[in-house]
Amino acid sequence: MFHAGWNSCLADDDCHHGDDYRYPGNKNQHYLAPVTNPVYKETCGACHFAYQPELLPAASWQTILNNSADHFGESLEIDDDSRKGIAEYLQANSADKSGAKRAVKIIRSLGSSVPQRITDIPYIREKHHEISAKVFERPAIGSLSNCSACHKTAEQGIYL
Repeated sequence: MFHAGWNSCLADDDCHHGDDYRYPGNKNQHYLAPVTNPVYKETCGACHFAYQPELLPAASWQTILNNSADHFGESLEIDDDSRKGIAEYLQANSADKSGAKRAVKIIRSLGSSVPQRITDIPYIREKHHEISAKVFERPAIGSLSNCSACHKTAEQGIYL
C-alpha cells in the first residue's frame, strides 16, 4: 500500500519529515554525527543539550567560545586545556566541514551570517515555522533550543 502523503514527501527533499534518511537504501546523509568529545559533552551538556558541531559553522563556534564571559547571560568557567580541546573538536566537526545534507543546508541558508544561536539559523527556523508559539510555552519544551523535547533521537544526531 502506498500512501499519497508519504509519496509526496519522497519527491520533496525539503519536506519536514520526508527527508530521505527514513527510506531504504539511504546512507543516512541527513544524520548528524553524535557528540563524541567527552569534555565538550560534559562541560556544555551540564547546562544544556550538547549540540552536534554540525549545527553551526566553525566561525559561530569560535565566536561562542571567544565570548565565554557572556554566554547568553552566563559566564562559562572552562579551564584553558578544556577550552582548547572543545574548540578543536567544534572547529573540526562544524557544519562547514561536514558533508551531511542537513549541515550543507544549514550552511547554504546562512549566507555570510555567523549566528551565535542555532535557533537563528534560517534552515532551522524554516523547519519549525509551522509550530505554534503555544507549543514553546509548555514547561516540558520551553523553547526552540530544547531539541530533545521533541526530537527524541537528537542526541544521536537524528532529527525526525
